[in-house]
Amino acid sequence: MTDPPRRVEAHGLRVRLGDTEVLAGIDLAVAAGEMLAVVGPNGAGKTTLLRALGGLVTPAAGRVEVDGCPVSEYSRRQLARKVSYVPQMDHPAESFSVRQFVEMGRYPYLRAWAALTADDRHAVEEALELTAVTPLVDRAVRTLSGGERQRVAIAAALAQGGSILLLDEPTSFLDYHHQVQVLALLDRLHAERGCTVVVVTHDLNGLAAGADSALALVGGRVEFSGAPKALFEAGTLSRIFGNDFVMVAGGRRGLPLAVPAWNGT
Repeated sequence: MTDPPRRVEAHGLRVRLGDTEVLAGIDLAVAAGEMLAVVGPNGAGKTTLLRALGGLVTPAAGRVEVDGCPVSEYSRRQLARKVSYVPQMDHPAESFSVRQFVEMGRYPYLRAWAALTADDRHAVEEALELTAVTPLVDRAVRTLSGGERQRVAIAAALAQGGSILLLDEPTSFLDYHHQVQVLALLDRLHAERGCTVVVVTHDLNGLAAGADSALALVGGRVEFSGAPKALFEAGTLSRIFGNDFVMVAGGRRGLPLAVPAWNGT
């Protein structure tokens, strides 16, 4: 059996923001249909890496490739048909309904001022149904809960048509019920629809444990790359996060739960 093709790659990727080198020589490869979880402490460069993979940041050195072609050689519309980026939703799009927001995901296919075609409308309806937000289509985005907004953002990314999803902290600030909803949605998109997913997360026991592989950044460098099973070792997590961990049986996929040790009083 041949290995699946690589869909996203970084080779010697270096990114500078002002005088600061945020990423220092990152190498990675994500195969078709794979889910990669990117973890690490705050300020490690995780969001910058995600933005670089989506062609939103220009490297100081090295390169990013999508389907074997450097992202710099794609037009914005061409790249948007392959890669959908879902940032953290700190500020909802207050003036739009859910349907309008998801329809905007079709921008890579539309000419200026052109109406949606039948294909566009089908893609929108399918995305709404997959993310279970069809009942919300007439609601203003600003009125939604955090979990609902996150599913709407993913719906817009799916309507965009890219089979590579880049997600930045999709479960942050969500209650447990909505965390589970988003986790189940990403599992379905990954396992059933074959989407290639790169997700930045602090959710070790949910998203990282459910991924196919994990990458840990510390100070803009790769501290760990491998299977979640190897990540979920107390010594490895302590090295990455600078804090002791207690490993408790009962996590996803037979992995332990990683619980930060409390050393205070």
